Amino acid sequence: MKIKQEPSQYVDTSNDRPSYSDYGDGPEAMSGTSDVCDEKVELPNDIKVEYFECVEEADNSSSVTIFDSQEEKAEEGESQSVEVDGHNLNSSKDLCIRGCGGGKSFQCPYCDMKSNLNSRVVQHLNTHTRQQQYQCDICDRKFTQKSTLNYHMRTHTGEKLTQCDICDRKFAQKASLSYHMRFHHSEEKPFQCEICDSKFIQKSYLSYHMRTHTREKPFQCDICDSKFIQKSYLSYHMRTHTGEKPFQCLTCDKKFTQKVSLGRHMRTHTGEKPFQCEICDRKFTTKSHLSYHMKTHTGEKPFKCHICTSKFTLKTSLSDHMRTHTGEKPFQCAICEKKFTQKSNLNYHMRTHTGEKSFQCGICDKKFTRNGQLNAHMRTHTGE
Repeated sequence: MKIKQEPSQYVDTSNDRPSYSDYGDGPEAMSGTSDVCDEKVELPNDIKVEYFECVEEADNSSSVTIFDSQEEKAEEGESQSVEVDGHNLNSSKDLCIRGCGGGKSFQCPYCDMKSNLNSRVVQHLNTHTRQQQYQCDICDRKFTQKSTLNYHMRTHTGEKLTQCDICDRKFAQKASLSYHMRFHHSEEKPFQCEICDSKFIQKSYLSYHMRTHTREKPFQCDICDSKFIQKSYLSYHMRTHTGEKPFQCLTCDKKFTQKVSLGRHMRTHTGEKPFQCEICDRKFTTKSHLSYHMKTHTGEKPFKCHICTSKFTLKTSLSDHMRTHTGEKPFQCAICEKKFTQKSNLNYHMRTHTGEKSFQCGICDKKFTRNGQLNAHMRTHTGE
């Protein structure tokens, strides 16, 4: 599209420039109107706006190009190309993309983000242009606000300042507690599954849940063809290929692929066990462990071997058992190449190479590589 430059309709002379977060909140927000389509585009006044109008024989679309400085000008009829924070902006990367007789959208000049609301794009500009002056000393992540950095630091320290009054579970942020209350304790769950009557607080959760019935898994891994019901699950899975573990424990340096996994791990250091059995009062670090435990009370063993009719409370236990029939040993020692049916057995075996003995007798301080060995040893003290 052939474009010519028209003079700027106003010039920003303010020295006290508001941040993008101030957009739309006060009289300093600036606006302009396209000469062709009458579309009003508002921007904060720390951005100078140059207006371009369509040449008569063009496709009757108008555009607004953003420049960082008042001094950067071009001769009439020339296309602009200006660098802002390392990004080249020109008339083809406009904020307003609109056909006067058709649909409209607004595009970020830094990336391909689009929206039919220009205010949303302006708000999005924060991610590119706002100064991130608060930096984490541990992982170098940067933030625009000190309060956000303080919240982030709790992911490293494990500090949790707010607590649920119902189940005593603790959280680093009030927002997380509010979400927990709605998700786990609120009776208001308006979205109900027509198949199993499960209820949810959000329609999106119901949509995800329905895939457990339909078996739909629309998100597929490009490497191993594994499929997932949610995009986030695919993202977590991809880390098994890349080896990326961005969440690290500050106590023992162990790393994890997911933030929730780090949170569960931190309980092994703090001793926190927020999930309690209502029958025997035993406590657990995770809800899944409590669910497994409850089956010891109910006697439920829903997973059945189709070869020998053995039954198991856990699906993973059935998978481990099936290897006794198939002879499969997928877990191999990298040192002596010995193979095992279960990963836990490989972990125990590795201690024969490292010499690690994690289980210690509280009476004579003797150490063992396995918990079973410690239990057998304790009988020498008790006389059982």
